[in-house]
Amino acid sequence: MVLGVGVDLVDIARFERALTRTPRLKKRLFGDIDLLDSEISAQSLAARFAAKEAALKALGGNISGFSWHDIQVSSSRGERPTLVLSGGALARAQSLLASDHHLSLTHDAGMAMAFVVMEARA
Repeated sequence: MVLGVGVDLVDIARFERALTRTPRLKKRLFGDIDLLDSEISAQSLAARFAAKEAALKALGGNISGFSWHDIQVSSSRGERPTLVLSGGALARAQSLLASDHHLSLTHDAGMAMAFVVMEARA
């Protein structure tokens, strides 16, 4: 059963400018799992940020005690990306009885997009 759906779109150049202008922003938005690949590109970071926004929407938004580190994206070359939830995001998912999620990331024409579906067992 579908619990929630979220989608988000990020302008890659604008996101890259924000990261350049505010050096601490990268650490504020991304956790260790997000940054496992030390050579991660601006387009990949933009897609991961879009995933965080989309997941937040799929969980119903406005999560008490939420931190951007509560939603991270894990991916290995050749594997589909997955969300790693902790803190307030995990608590919300558990309260909704979420049992699985689906995450799709893409980037093209200077934009990064993420689509998230949260599911519960029927």
